[in-house]
Amino acid sequence: MLKHIEQRLDDYSPWTLSRDAKARAEAGVICLLTDETVPEVILTVRAGALSTHAGEVAFPGGKRDPEDADLRITALREAQEEIGVEPHQVQVLGKLSQLLSKHELAVTPYVGVVAPDLPLRPNPGEIDVIFRTPLEFLLDLDNARMDRYKMIDGRTRFVPSWNYQGYEIWGLTAWVLAELLNVGLDAGIPTRPRPERSA
Repeated sequence: MLKHIEQRLDDYSPWTLSRDAKARAEAGVICLLTDETVPEVILTVRAGALSTHAGEVAFPGGKRDPEDADLRITALREAQEEIGVEPHQVQVLGKLSQLLSKHELAVTPYVGVVAPDLPLRPNPGEIDVIFRTPLEFLLDLDNARMDRYKMIDGRTRFVPSWNYQGYEIWGLTAWVLAELLNVGLDAGIPTRPRPERSA
């Protein structure tokens, strides 16, 4: 399964935001998959006291620091800071399409692989919980749904979502997972064009 994802990402040309996108800053996130026959994706629940996205399910990631050479470095640095994964412990397979977050960040997602027994340590100031979701669960279309909600500017957004053991996987995180599964494994998860991709 991972080999197939790697090959597909190698041939994939991710979509990028146009120069006129209303992005205030750049951010990098990393979707970490475990290196096993049935891979799991490592997700976090952000700390409840954070000023943005408090209590939401997310990938490790955050804003680009001035000293970050690129957004791949940003994503790996954030994984180290948030869940204790060292950059050398991650095999980066590639990247997915950029997204514009609700806080107007241009987010670039990367996909990486880590050992299944890698110890993970949540940073208590940023992360409340670390959990893993099997890709098999996400690939089962009976487990997915499509949520519709209105943005602050009035636009409607349709978001693929999952509920896994009480954890609500939705929003930007779910968009990234749907793209990964559709591109890497022909999952056929229904999605609609994101607003930033429309004229």
